[in-house]
Amino acid sequence: MTTNNVLGYAGTRVIVSGGGGAGMGASLVGKLTALGAEVHVLDLKEAPAGSGARFHRTDLSDPEAISATIAEIGGPVDALFNCVGVPGTRTSALDTMLINFAGVRHLTDAVVPYIQPGGSVTTVASQAGAGWERNLETWLPLIETEDFQDARGWLEENPEKITVPYNNSKEALVIWTQHSAVALGEKGIRTNVIGPGPTATPMTPDFESLTGKDFWDTYPIPLRRPATPDEQANVLLFLGSSAASCVTGAYLITDGGTNAGLVTGLLKISR
Repeated sequence: MTTNNVLGYAGTRVIVSGGGGAGMGASLVGKLTALGAEVHVLDLKEAPAGSGARFHRTDLSDPEAISATIAEIGGPVDALFNCVGVPGTRTSALDTMLINFAGVRHLTDAVVPYIQPGGSVTTVASQAGAGWERNLETWLPLIETEDFQDARGWLEENPEKITVPYNNSKEALVIWTQHSAVALGEKGIRTNVIGPGPTATPMTPDFESLTGKDFWDTYPIPLRRPATPDEQANVLLFLGSSAASCVTGAYLITDGGTNAGLVTGLLKISR
């Protein structure tokens, strides 16, 4: 392996959902194509200009549209990156859960038959999903539903479970990733999830509108700054690559140290 191919992406076929626009997914797309991967972007927003990625306009809240796009792309596939997500300010509580969890799971289920042994699935959740352990029993029944429609049915029957839709959807993603690691591991496929803290993306104003800009201006981050999309994309690149060949079922919090400070009692969040 050459130095330029230390991550092993040269000559691979990769799918990135939510790779349009200007967030983490878009940054990841540019890095993957620069490393020699054939990249397929699923989004309603165009793939980054000049990236060389193949763009598939797809409504990632529509399971039939997702299935049709994956059938069109076909195999083989070496890596899937789930970067799609909505902040919960532009959609209903139900739609936030469906897009952020059920749609991501449906896409993964559609792609897995094409993923080669040694391949990977890497998903973007959030630091907001860090409460997954105390809510494990709440979300396991959702995780164990069969498909998108079953997940919709469960959510419609249990609306009281959805207390903070964005956080809840990200907790579900973390649990689902760990839950699926065993079955996917038997196929030789790794699956991991990251939990970004504050990151300067186009969704930042949505989060500020939920709690107020003053909350985020005083939010405790030991590194003393939000992350950039490029920095989060670098972590995704590693987890999806052959350099992380023994890493699966991991939830990697990429928040500049905030969660570590909260867990050890050295930092506090006012609300």
